[in-house]
Amino acid sequence: MEVVTSLPADTPLSQVAARIRRIEALGFDTVHVSETIHDPFAVCALAVEHSTRLTIRTSMVVAFPRSPMVTALAAWDLAGFSGGRFQLGVASQVRGNIVGRFSTPWTDPVAQLGDYVTALRAIFAAFQHGTPLDHHGSHYEFNRLQPFFNPGPLDVPVPPIYMGAVNRRMCELAGALADGFVAHPTGSHPLSLENHVLPTLGTGVVRAGRADGGPRIVVVPKVITGRDEAALTALRHERRSELAFLYSTPAYRGTLDRLGLGDIADQLSAGAAAKEWGALPGLLTDDMVATLVPQGTYGELPAVLDSWYGDRCHGIALDVPAEPHEDGEFGEMLAGIREISARGSR
Repeated sequence: MEVVTSLPADTPLSQVAARIRRIEALGFDTVHVSETIHDPFAVCALAVEHSTRLTIRTSMVVAFPRSPMVTALAAWDLAGFSGGRFQLGVASQVRGNIVGRFSTPWTDPVAQLGDYVTALRAIFAAFQHGTPLDHHGSHYEFNRLQPFFNPGPLDVPVPPIYMGAVNRRMCELAGALADGFVAHPTGSHPLSLENHVLPTLGTGVVRAGRADGGPRIVVVPKVITGRDEAALTALRHERRSELAFLYSTPAYRGTLDRLGLGDIADQLSAGAAAKEWGALPGLLTDDMVATLVPQGTYGELPAVLDSWYGDRCHGIALDVPAEPHEDGEFGEMLAGIREISARGSR
């Protein structure tokens, strides 16, 4: 099982090196770099420079404000610089951010993202093999790449493309096109995986006629873990607020509905609409939190995650512990999680 973590989005550039070195020393296989308040490619370059074996994956680059050519060039540079340790995750974001924050048109996001990924692959092929660039899609057209502007082939694999999605059409698209898929935290519950994510990805795989089994799947379940019960109690309070905020978004309520907690989803959405943010966490009891996310001490968690996710995914994301003096125990736990049989290996 691949063990993954995310570099905190608010990490100052001056602290990226130290945090990446710690993540690698803990034993993680992969680090996710998001796009929030920093340019993700700049952060990835620092992460590559200050690691030796970590896979560096954007999760996710916002696609539409960037031409696929701009994204392809950045990914190409990072793939070569890292010796093949870079992976490109792209996503659509939501209309409000695309239009209001990036001043970029919003049309049919599923069709546009599909064309975006297809254009990326055409550009990668032109870079790698020197073939003419001739892509004509629903949203993008590329037919010019003079030798002066072609970076030339890599001596490492072409960057894999990961996608993330929540709704049915985007999940089908990922099943059809992506090398990997990062599940949304609210879609990482086993019930949502079994009843929505995996079947919908599978539909895309079949429609595309893929023979490779489809994308690798990474779940992001907002795990609660720590050295002892006191640590779990403290983190549970933090997670309760985070989960309440996430599930207050109507588009993310699917897991609550599947667990028979639709009334709680209604109350969370109503509270968010009324901007009663302080009241949201109180709507989730300890039992509900335990139902929504896996939890256990460092010694217990590998078995817990095996029971939740064994054979349902290829990778699991966890947060880095807050206290560095626990890194030894945490690293031992990661080694245990890595021993879980990943999807397709049983």
